Amino acid sequence: MFHRLLVFLFAGWAGLAGVGPAAHSEPLFPPGLRVGLEPPGDMGLSSRFPGFEDTGRNAVMTILDLPASAYRELETAAFNKTQPGLQEAKRESFPFASGIGFLITSTGRQNDVTVHRWSLLAMAVGSVQNLTVLINVEVPESALSIYSDAVIRKALASVTFRPAPIQEQLSLMPFKFRELAGFQVMQVSPTGSVILSEEKSDGNEPQPFMIVSIERNGPAEPADRALFARDLLANAPVRELTLQSAEPMRISGAPGHEIRAQAKGPRGDAVSLVQWLRFGTGGFLRIIGVSPVDKWDQSFGRFRTVRDGIDAR
Repeated sequence: MFHRLLVFLFAGWAGLAGVGPAAHSEPLFPPGLRVGLEPPGDMGLSSRFPGFEDTGRNAVMTILDLPASAYRELETAAFNKTQPGLQEAKRESFPFASGIGFLITSTGRQNDVTVHRWSLLAMAVGSVQNLTVLINVEVPESALSIYSDAVIRKALASVTFRPAPIQEQLSLMPFKFRELAGFQVMQVSPTGSVILSEEKSDGNEPQPFMIVSIERNGPAEPADRALFARDLLANAPVRELTLQSAEPMRISGAPGHEIRAQAKGPRGDAVSLVQWLRFGTGGFLRIIGVSPVDKWDQSFGRFRTVRDGIDAR
């Protein structure tokens, strides 16, 4: 993943197309993102990537909403003196509406056109947790009269953050929940996974939780599904895993596979867990339910209720 992020940071975006212009006087948040700003010039929301663009002038602004753990590696890469494809690169501290980060400005050549680039990297502090933001702006020489350095800096200075817009993020998922069985959506990942936990928890006592994700590919042959499911379970967020049962089954009318197991949870407590895979064309739905052993009987029924209430969009 980080290799791809570094490409975004130092190579820029090329050949992107999207939606039309709009003028804004207050921060605008692309759907599902925790990062917003006042778009410069005639840039409007893009329909093909998270951010803004002016399709008539080929000017783009991409926004990456990343976990806090991404910051250190990106910072190290940004200060690497050897940056292929960048000319006249300058690095500086850059204050903005919600904090301070650093800004890299440079020029480069793309399809025989001189392109001006700005990259802002920052980490959120305060009420918004676990957020690294990377914003890349790319403007061709021909559009510099509209998107000057001063205009871009003004837009970047307006960067602000908001808590995760859970409902927006859920609406972007390729699946939807009809029933949460008393669980609360705690986190939604743009890669297609949702973490569910108890609606009310003081954080001191281990609680049941679920991870629901959509993943591509999968075993080519039905006979390979059992081994595939076991290999996946080895990456579950538990340790000292001991399988109890494994069997194929139909899940919501589709071919699936269930594994039940015992393990140690993140705190070293004894847990029971179940993994369901629901196979489809080109990918599969993965559902993991983890519960303290003494709550398993009640939790398992709730896990099944959530499983049976997941529909594809």
